[in-house]
Parts: sequence; structure tokens; C-alpha cells
Amino acid sequence: MLCPVCRHDNFEGEDNCANCGADLRASDIPAQAVDYRGPLLGEHLDELEPAKPMVLDAGSDAMEAIARMHAEAVDCVLVTDGGRLVGIFTDRDAVLKVAGRTSARSLRDVMTRDPVVLRHDDPIAVAIHKMAVGGFRHIPIVDGRNLPTGVVSARDVFRHIAAQLG
Repeated sequence: MLCPVCRHDNFEGEDNCANCGADLRASDIPAQAVDYRGPLLGEHLDELEPAKPMVLDAGSDAMEAIARMHAEAVDCVLVTDGGRLVGIFTDRDAVLKVAGRTSARSLRDVMTRDPVVLRHDDPIAVAIHKMAVGGFRHIPIVDGRNLPTGVVSARDVFRHIAAQLG
């Protein structure tokens, strides 16, 4: 167990740090999560005014999806099957999974399956956390039936924060 004061590595179960004598008895008790409702990051995702997503069926051709993404200047496509979100296809997927290939491939074959999602009433802080932890630049917004309603991008979040602070 690491001492929270001096970072000395102590044996599990020690009551005091062998290096500095700090009390370790409460160090391994989990703290309750803080519910963030601040004026900026506690706002709901609706405040970002997320764009309507480009939605394509899982059976759609990946090259056609890339052409549409380019034509409409979007960085991702939400992939559905029967209207429900099953994946996301991003510009990163296009480069890593499609570029240089000559055979036709469906989005089902190259999408990122079961993406992390947000709900429209989630706070902005949750979006930032999910993006940071997962390394995502885009996260789909879905309703209660897993139908896509929007996409939040890191660019949207940064633009909103800059506008509120500046």
C-alpha cells in the first residue's frame, strides 16, 4: 500500500507508514463519488447543441460512407441495425481499416462495435470523462431505446468551454 503522504510502498494491512509514520488505516476505504453540478461542466449535453448525426445502416458500403463523410465534412458515422446503434465509423477507422484496400467492405466489417454512449441529459463532465478515459474524439448520444439522436465531439466540448470562459 502506497503512503498518501510520502508515496512509500508499505506492506498491505500496515496501520502506519514505515517511512514517515502517516496514518494508513483509512487510506484504503473508498470515498463516495462526488456528484458534479457546477455551472459549466454540470450543464447537460443539450447545451452543446450537438449536431444531427450522419446515420447509415450496417450493410452500407464503407467507401460510400467515406465519400459522404467527406462531402458533408463530418468525422464520423453512426452505424445502425434496425434503427438501433450498433457501432461508430470514424475517420480513424477509415484510415486504419479501409485505406489502401480495393475490395468492397460493409460498415459492419470496419466499424467500432458497441461504442460508449451518452444520454442527452448527461452532464458535460461525463462526456469529458468518457472521452479522456477511452481516448475518444466522438461519442454518440442515444435515447432510452438506443436510437441515435446526436454526436458529441471533443471539438464541441472545447468550443463550448472556451465560449463560456472567454
